[in-house]
Amino acid sequence: MYQWVEYEDSKEYEEDGEVKKETRYSYNTEWKSEVVNSRNFDREIGHKNPSAMAVESFTAVASDVQVGKFFLSRGLIEKINNFKQMSLSKLEDPHADVIRSGDYFFHSENPRRPEVGDLRVSFFYAGLSEDFSRMTLPDMVTIIARQQGDHLVPYQTKSGDVLNVLYPGELTAEEVFQKEHESNSMKTWGLRAAGWLSMFLGISLMTRIIYTLVDWFPVVRDLVNIGLKAFAFCLATSLSLLTISVGWLFYRPFWALLTALLAVVPILIARSQVQPKKQQ
Repeated sequence: MYQWVEYEDSKEYEEDGEVKKETRYSYNTEWKSEVVNSRNFDREIGHKNPSAMAVESFTAVASDVQVGKFFLSRGLIEKINNFKQMSLSKLEDPHADVIRSGDYFFHSENPRRPEVGDLRVSFFYAGLSEDFSRMTLPDMVTIIARQQGDHLVPYQTKSGDVLNVLYPGELTAEEVFQKEHESNSMKTWGLRAAGWLSMFLGISLMTRIIYTLVDWFPVVRDLVNIGLKAFAFCLATSLSLLTISVGWLFYRPFWALLTALLAVVPILIARSQVQPKKQQ
């Protein structure tokens, strides 16, 4: 549906020794697949959207999906996500109030100049079989699962992992496992980054009280803020590296030891900076 969309642009500036925040709002009309609640806008007057859509977006999934003679499990079906937009060039307008333009059906007086509340409908498909190959070439997939009669179901490994893999295209076993390895590595490092960020925010919030105590002194406040941020960064980095090294202790002892040594580096740097000051 064609709707108003609000954009927020904020910037901070300093005035009379105080940090202030200025926020500006801009509005633009765009096609959106979900209702944008204009009641939450800073200026709703002149930017009001309809409260509901006449046609909601949905995904229809076939109850039985086959690859050759084998039926896929629900987990494998959910992995079919290479959607392609359906061409509507050979279809006629389904209704007098509906206009076809390109690969969209429009409920609008003028699709080239839509108004707020106008509708645009398109169709996407995935998992095309040979029965509909007249539209385009049928989809090829590569699956790793357990065969149970005429069904492909998840395979439980001895280590407790579950193999229920589907990739578009024709791949070798080595290519599939390489993709799985890369995917697991990305997830692992993503979780590690999220853990570091959570630790950094937690330490920053715990030390926030120190910043509050000197908030009345602009110069001291800025110096303390930089010091606290550096402290939170170093401590979060050290603790994160130490946590990673514990996880690698039994599987990669060399890397675990190296990571543990790296975890001590920020602390050693901090101590080396403190000792000269004490001597002075």
